Amino acid sequence: MDDPAVEYVWHDSTVPAGLPVTQASRWLLCPVSGRVLIQEQDDVTFSLPGGTPEPFDADRDATLAREAFEENTVCIAPSPAYLGYQEVRQPGQPVIAQVRMTGIITEFAARAPDPDNGRLNRRYMTSLAAAPAVLGWGQPAEAQARAAAEAGRRWGLPVDHPAADGYED
Repeated sequence: MDDPAVEYVWHDSTVPAGLPVTQASRWLLCPVSGRVLIQEQDDVTFSLPGGTPEPFDADRDATLAREAFEENTVCIAPSPAYLGYQEVRQPGQPVIAQVRMTGIITEFAARAPDPDNGRLNRRYMTSLAAAPAVLGWGQPAEAQARAAAEAGRRWGLPVDHPAADGYED
């Protein structure tokens, strides 16, 4: 998200009809530690678990559950919270939407390579307060992390007093 030609605008509302959704990602929260999962790829870049909806996915929840397991071998609870979307504006390209949700991790399975690209992502667990800086996404990530923290509080998770940062490998 460092390309100055691309503009990311956060909206805490539903995606307007006609605006194509090209990506869905989730702020995955650990119910024990209160931390969020940030995947670290082998090129030392960080991102949220998620990806492109596939034709065989029943809905966004199915996309996110599949991507969370493929990329990080974590299982997630079936009831996510919708946070909103970021509008992506890039010169010469149609405007698109990237949906953001949050959910609860129910299991950390043994790490395995992502079947799509062979990467073995590391599962970096950090506080929601620190996550935007780790991601390097600026204001849109800060707004998303605040929304994820609100959901975590509603679920009774210890997001305001998380465990220390570390890897869940």
